Amino acid sequence: MYSWMLWFHIISMVSWFAVLFYLPRLFVYHVENGSNNGFVEVVEVMEMKIYKYIGVPAFWATLLSGIALIAMSTNHYGTNVFAMGGWMHAKSTLVVLLIAYFFSLGRYRLKLKENTAYKSGKFFRIYNEIPTLLLIGIVALVIVKPF
Repeated sequence: MYSWMLWFHIISMVSWFAVLFYLPRLFVYHVENGSNNGFVEVVEVMEMKIYKYIGVPAFWATLLSGIALIAMSTNHYGTNVFAMGGWMHAKSTLVVLLIAYFFSLGRYRLKLKENTAYKSGKFFRIYNEIPTLLLIGIVALVIVKPF
């Protein structure tokens, strides 16, 4: 059962990261084409659907399957993963930062819709790099388990 839960966790995570990578790119287009009302209307619908219908379910599936894997790890590894070293604590910290990033995207989506987000396209281009950096750290910690 552990392997199936791990499979589900990875599939959920890939879906969630698709949103984390794509939604800020839509924000760039939204901000840089703010004077084109027709375009903005279409992008706002895309932003809402991606966040609400893909991002939120993928987030919950990733989070809940991750918690299930932690609970199941005692049987799989013979000990709790938190007792195996600091790598899981570090990974969990990065995951908490990733969750905060995800909810910040939801907040920016609403601010853009209300026309109260005073951020530039350049800001969202840079902001779009955060999930990449967190993903690199999370995967490195899971694979290498350095401490």
